Amino acid sequence: MAKNNSTADQLIASILSGIEDVKGKEINILDLREIENTVCDYFIVCEGTSNTQVNAIVNSIQKKVSKELKDKPWHIEGNDNAEWVLMDYVNVVVHVFQKHIREYYDIESLWGDAITTQIETSY
Repeated sequence: MAKNNSTADQLIASILSGIEDVKGKEINILDLREIENTVCDYFIVCEGTSNTQVNAIVNSIQKKVSKELKDKPWHIEGNDNAEWVLMDYVNVVVHVFQKHIREYYDIESLWGDAITTQIETSY
């Protein structure tokens, strides 16, 4: 059965808008659909400059997705220290990092086979 990509596209657009609303940085979309045994179809990875900005990005994504698509994350991890927050929207998983934690874990390299799209921001 084919996956409904328009739903994923809408979710991704809404998530990106939420990130951009609070000036999240270094936004990448990793398309995992061609990789076997992945837990989702897409990773969206971005970073904030502080705990405060990471939390602001997470809150902005939740508000935007809730308002536009009436959807909420199935699961969120990492809110306590706000160094790496994972938001699981089932087919799309969002990773919001602080820069030093993102560099340390380097998940983009771990998923090097993914098709990666860098999102240009104007701020």
